Order: sequence, then C-alpha cells, then structure tokens
Amino acid sequence: MNEYTTLAAVDLGSNSFKLQVARVVDDQIYPLDALKEPVRLTAGIGADKLLDDASQARGLACLSRFSERLRGLPQGAVRCVGTSALRVAENSEAFLQQAEAILGYPIEIIAGREEARLVYIGVAHSLPAAEHPRLIIDIGGGSTECVIGEGMTPQLMESLHLGCVNFTQRFFADGQINKDNLAQAEIVARSQAQTIAASYAGKWQEAVGSSGTARVISDVLIQNGWAEHGITRAGLAHLREHMIMVGNQNKLDLAGMKADRKPVFAGGVAVMSGIFAEFGIEQMTIADGALREGVLYDLLGRFHHRDMRAATVSQFMRRYHVDHKQARRVADIASQLFKQIEPGLAAAHELKPYLLWAAQLHEIGISIAHSGYHKHGAYILAHADMPGFSQKDQARIATLVRTQRGGLDKLSDTAPIPAMLQPLVLILRLAVLFCRSRSPISLGKFILKLNPNAAQIELDENWLGANPLTATALADESRAWKQVGYKFTVLAIA
Repeated sequence: MNEYTTLAAVDLGSNSFKLQVARVVDDQIYPLDALKEPVRLTAGIGADKLLDDASQARGLACLSRFSERLRGLPQGAVRCVGTSALRVAENSEAFLQQAEAILGYPIEIIAGREEARLVYIGVAHSLPAAEHPRLIIDIGGGSTECVIGEGMTPQLMESLHLGCVNFTQRFFADGQINKDNLAQAEIVARSQAQTIAASYAGKWQEAVGSSGTARVISDVLIQNGWAEHGITRAGLAHLREHMIMVGNQNKLDLAGMKADRKPVFAGGVAVMSGIFAEFGIEQMTIADGALREGVLYDLLGRFHHRDMRAATVSQFMRRYHVDHKQARRVADIASQLFKQIEPGLAAAHELKPYLLWAAQLHEIGISIAHSGYHKHGAYILAHADMPGFSQKDQARIATLVRTQRGGLDKLSDTAPIPAMLQPLVLILRLAVLFCRSRSPISLGKFILKLNPNAAQIELDENWLGANPLTATALADESRAWKQVGYKFTVLAIA
C-alpha cells in the first residue's frame, strides 16, 4: 500500500462539516489546515426522515469549497466519513452521489460504534499518556459517542441518539428556555444514557469531553467564572440557572460562546447535563482531538501495517470459530485467480482486499447453521459492528459472502450484483468450488480471462480428468452465470 506525506479527513457531521489536512512525519500527524462550516444536516431531517433540499444545498455548497482545498491529493490519502444524520436520512444515498461527484472522493457512512472508536483514537492521540482508564464523551449534532478506553485502546463503545441539534429542535424549537423544557430535555438524555450507565460504572477514572459542544460549554464556564478549567457539575448548574433567567436561547450573550454555536447551545447543555447526572461526573477535561483526528490516525495505520480492518477480520474468525486452514486455502486460490485478471481490472488495488476478507470470512455463517450458511454469514457481515469498516465496506463483503454459492438468478432482480463486484463474485465462487474437498489443492497450469460480459478459465485436461466432481461443478457454474446473462466458459487444454 502506498504511503503519503499528506493526509486529509472530511467529517460530514450532523451539525458541521469539517476538513482536516495534515502532514505525516514518521508515525505522527501534524496539522496543516482545517476548515469547518455549520451545515446542520440534522435540522433538515423531517418527520418523514428525508433530508430537505435546503440542508442538502448547504452541504453540497460546503463540499464544493472543500474540494478546492483537496484538489491534487491522491484518492488513498483522503478519507471522508458521514455520521448520524446520514445514517438516519432515508434519502442519504441520493445526496451522497451528488456529494461524491462534487468532492471527488468516496464518502463512507460509518456506524455509531465505529464513530465512537474513531473519536477515541483522535482523543487518545491528543492527550498526555495515562495509565488509568478514561471515559470519552463526544456530543455531536445527532448522536453522542461514549467510550471507555485505556492508552490507545478503546474498550467499551456506544453511540446514543442524543445531539445538540436534535435536542434543540425537540425541546427548544421556539428558542424559549424554562425550568420545564430544560428539565424534560435532561430527563430524556438521562434515560438514554441510563441504558449503558450500569455497564460503564466503576470502569473509568477520568472524564474527557471532545468536539464542539464540550469545547464551547467549557469556554463559557471558564470565561464567565463558573469553572476554573474544563466542565464541572457546579459550573453546569450556574449555566443552567443563567439560561433559565435569560429565558430565550437567541438572547444568550455569554463570553466564550461563538455565534455559530448559539442556535444549538441549549440542546448541547441539556445533553451534557443529563450525561453528567447519569454517569456521576463531577469534572470533565477537554481534548483537542476528535473524529477527524481519529480518521487521520486510522488512515495512517493502514499504511503502517496496523489496519484495524485486518484485526477485525481476525477477531471475527475467532468469534465465529472459522476453520482457519480452509479460509486460508480459499483465500490463496482466490488470490491466484485474481492475479491473472488484475492487470486489466479497474480499481484492482481497491477491490482485492474485499475479496480476501470475504474469503477469510466466507464460512462464518456455519456457526449458526450449515444449511444456508452463506445467507447467515452475509447477514452477520451486513449488520454486525465491524471496527474499521464503513457500512459500504460491510455491504460489499456481505454481497460476496452471500453469492459464494447457489444460484445467481434470484439476485438479478431483488439485489443485483454491483458491476464492480461481479469479477470478485466469480473468483470467490470458483475458489470455494476448487477447495470443496477441504484439503490442500494445486490447480496446476490454468488461465483465467475476463471480459465485460464474459469470462473463461482454461484448465489442464488431465487435471479435469482427475477431478471429475470439480469438472461437473464447473459445468454447473457455467449454467448459473448463463441464467443472469453472463457467459462463463470452461476449456480443457492439453
């Protein structure tokens, strides 16, 4: 994998879009440039869970400006992630197609726990080393990530549907702040935090806040004399009293409050107060790092052989009791087959890891039942929390595992195979077919050729004669592809 001297992360957050460009020196990242715009996608999601035209327009205009700053950076040096609002919006796919065209880079929607993991990595790299466990609280526009970890390793990760934007909309839409609506907002925040509070109790010694909500509350408390540093329970109480006294969010004029934070400040304070109360936090320090920095360090790890995705695949193989020898055999044959078509395959460098991950995980569904194990495995891979993988990554691997065996005709209408994955589907199916005996295998001399609507494999006629079961299976495979309009031919060569 290539190594880059400059990396960039784009965070399509629910409240703000952020861009971070950094220079890489050895294993460290040094910021070069940062951009941030308050897009507030969550505010544009209606009761129908659709992202409205105005919020989409704000987001696309912002990404147009970001694209100028990213111009010239290689594809592999930029990672763009979408969070809560894009997870929730049912029309996010249409928005993403436009966004990717404007930005010039793919955008990944990451799951809540993956967001929590990346937040922790960013925070951990920005704080002094400590030997005690930390509780990280990151309040965003649409979700709050709660992570306990030690050193550089997150141990407990959860994402709650609490955010400064959605809480402001829900409880302070008219701008009015009073004892009742503030208390109600805090009760709802506490009730959601309560779902994880028991499992987090007693497992952390220091609370740390990250991202904009925590920073602005800390700045307000310090500059108004309600706390000496960070966020305190007493300081929050003073702030709440002041907000109730003023009575209207739009009239809040507090030292330390930035103008772009005022429209979502009340919701952020309510969420923070509820979390303080439920977790029993007295004092919270503030970290500089957050999601963007975590994305950058995670991207850097991929170039330095510390790819979290590889660790996740290994962990899943252990969890689901995968036969490592069989997985390795299938992966080896798949790699041999892929090597033959690699020179003429677009995006081969990007696609190969998905093939090998799918080969390693193709039998995880057997832990549920052997009958239909490819379907069980696909479901696991599509829906499980897989650190390091985006939702799109998981969907690709699930598709490969789902289509490793059985007929293909049932997929042609209900869930057509993406064109870019079709060669990988063929290769994985062949690798599984060749390794059916679950013993070491050599294909001897073979040639695999690939065209847009056809593929051909040439195998030694003596090898085919010595393996009649495989020869019959290959004939069945040819018929399966024919049913979906694809020609796959098996030739015996002398």
